[in-house]
Amino acid sequence: MKIKILGTRGEIKISAPHYLNHSGILLDGKIMLDLGEEEFLKENPQAIFITHLHPDHAFFIEEKVIFSSPIPIFAPEKNLYCPDIRVISKTQAVGAYQITPIPTLHSKRVKSQAYLIQKGNQKILYTGDLIWIEKKYHPYLKNLDLVITEASFLKKGGMVRRDKKTGEIFGHNGAPDLIHFFKRFTSRIIFVHFGSWFYQDIRKAKKELERLGANAGIKVEVGEDGKEIKA
Repeated sequence: MKIKILGTRGEIKISAPHYLNHSGILLDGKIMLDLGEEEFLKENPQAIFITHLHPDHAFFIEEKVIFSSPIPIFAPEKNLYCPDIRVISKTQAVGAYQITPIPTLHSKRVKSQAYLIQKGNQKILYTGDLIWIEKKYHPYLKNLDLVITEASFLKKGGMVRRDKKTGEIFGHNGAPDLIHFFKRFTSRIIFVHFGSWFYQDIRKAKKELERLGANAGIKVEVGEDGKEIKA
């Protein structure tokens, strides 16, 4: 599969070229994962899959305008700003692709899910924002060719909080934790969705992520807007 990274910026102010757009990637020019910017629609994908309804992954949430799309658009739940959303809870076929939603832990206010994309023998996982994937879903993660995940935080443990009433956790895990988690399932990770730490010294940040991957015995790459990659 050919991957075009459309956006890599988390919910922070613009501070560097090549990292201007909010989240989104495009597979083979056909399957779009996340819709962080309205301009992504110019790519004219066959289908759009949104990991969760936060504004840096679904632009219409921040704009607070009714968004109607002739392109099939899937997400974990409905939203009043996009009445065309189709709730996806099981594998969806789009041409030669099989897209399977995998519930994730991230937010206590909106539902979130990663997407497993299969085309022939190839398997890619795109997570969106993430703390953890429950063990009952781990069988889906076996033998992944590639994981595309987030790097909101470099520090181990990221920023994970716990609701005092329900005990529910929410937030973002750290890049070291995500490398440790996914190294069981893949030999290659691409990081996107960078937090403010990344922009303090981008060259140093890239080297640190690559070093963490090398120490874990896997290849780690750093995404940027417009970068094209083969899985």
